[in-house]
Amino acid sequence: MKSILLVARKNLPDPFFRDSVVLITRSGGPTPVGVIVNHPTDVPLSRVFSDIERLRSRDETLFFGGPVMPEQLLVVFRAAVPPTAAIEVLDGVYMSLSRELLRELLGRENPVEGLRVFAGHAGWAPGQLESEVARGDWHLVTADARMVLEMEPEKLWKELERRASATTVRYEHPAGVGRHDAYHSVRQQVDEHR
Repeated sequence: MKSILLVARKNLPDPFFRDSVVLITRSGGPTPVGVIVNHPTDVPLSRVFSDIERLRSRDETLFFGGPVMPEQLLVVFRAAVPPTAAIEVLDGVYMSLSRELLRELLGRENPVEGLRVFAGHAGWAPGQLESEVARGDWHLVTADARMVLEMEPEKLWKELERRASATTVRYEHPAGVGRHDAYHSVRQQVDEHR
C-alpha cells in the first residue's frame, strides 16, 4: 500500500493537528502529503456547490484537510474503476484535486456515498515527518477505507489513539525495547506499506 494513517499523540501542541488522524501518501510525489480525515467543518457541501441540485437536501459537510492551500478542494472517494486525474491511496480508494472529477462525482445519484471533500491538505518538507515520528508526535496505523470514509469522524482519533498508545507501550516497555528501536520498527512498517 502507498498510504498510512498518522494519529496525533495526545496533547500535540500544534493547533492544526491536535486530535487529528491524517491519511498520508507518497503517491503524488517525493514528500508525503495527506488530508486530515476527522475534522469536519460546519460548512455544508450544499453551500459550497449550491448549483448541484442533489446536494440541497443533504447534511454532509466539507472537511478541513489541512493548513496547506485551504482554498483548494480535494476529494477522497471509492471507485470500482481507476479514474483519470486521481491517485490510488488505498485499494479502490482514490484522491484527486480535479474540480471536474469532483463535480462529476457529486452529480451521481448518491453524491456523497463513499466520498469526502476536503478544503486544504497537509504536507511535509523532506525529512520533516520522519523527525516528527521519531520525536513521538505521531502514531502510525495501517489505513483502511472504512476508517477514512465510514467511521464517525468525531470518534476516530480517540479510538485510534487509544489503540496506538497501547501498542506503543507494549513495544517500548515490557520487552525493554527503547524508543529508538520502536521508531525503527514503525519506520519499517511504513516502508512496507509503500
